[in-house]
This record gives sequence, structure tokens and C-alpha cells, in this order.
Amino acid sequence: MIRKATIDDRPRISEVRLAVRENRLSQASVAKVDETADWIFGNAAFWVWEEDGAIQGFAVADPRDGTIFGLFIHPDYEGRGIARALLPRACEDLRAAGFAEAMLTTDPGTRAERFYRQNGWEETGRQDNGEIVFRKSL
Repeated sequence: MIRKATIDDRPRISEVRLAVRENRLSQASVAKVDETADWIFGNAAFWVWEEDGAIQGFAVADPRDGTIFGLFIHPDYEGRGIARALLPRACEDLRAAGFAEAMLTTDPGTRAERFYRQNGWEETGRQDNGEIVFRKSL
């Protein structure tokens, strides 16, 4: 089931985020993620996939800057099409906020890179840290 998250879902969303195999958070990134998550819970929406009585994945867009802030699936639930089902919800939030395109970044050589390429995202550059910048028309 896909639904909007509530603040009560935050602990499980954090568990899913910390369980991922790729794009693991550094200690320096945790505070930034928490700060942005606070803003999103107050002003936007996390979309969650609930299965087997718990959240197993989530997608979230940041309508301040037109980015996909996160798309993470618990490792035990990968490969089931959950990300393909959640991502359009986050993109729709960006469209509703007035954006004509969405942007995101990810590390090269990852499953995430392959996923975005296979789902119509176009590489438009690289950040200084080597991350790929992807964009997609909404």
C-alpha cells in the first residue's frame, strides 16, 4: 500500500534509510538529512510503501528546489517494483509545486544509477564529488 507518511512513521523511515546497502550516510550527513526531513514533514510529503505491517520503502521530493530528496527501499524488499511505484508520487509533488523537471544525484556505478537510467532520467552532468546529476521532465 502506498500512502503519505505521518510523523509517527519517522522512526521506521529512518530505519529503512539506515538499512540501505548503497548511498549510506556519513556522520556528517546525518544532521543535514534530519534537518531536511524536519522541513519536509512540516511542509511536504514522504510517500511510503507499507507491506507486512511496516514501511518498506519511501520516496520524498523537496519542493523548495525541485529535487528528489530520497528514494530508498529496505534491502529485504528490493527488486519488487516498489521504487517504480513510489517515485512518480514524489515527482507529482514537484509538478504540483510548479516545477517542469525534477533533479537528483547519485553515485556512479550503483544500482540507483542503473535504475534512474532505465526509468527515463537523463544524465546532465557531474558534481565536484563525482555524483551524477540526473534530470527528468515532469
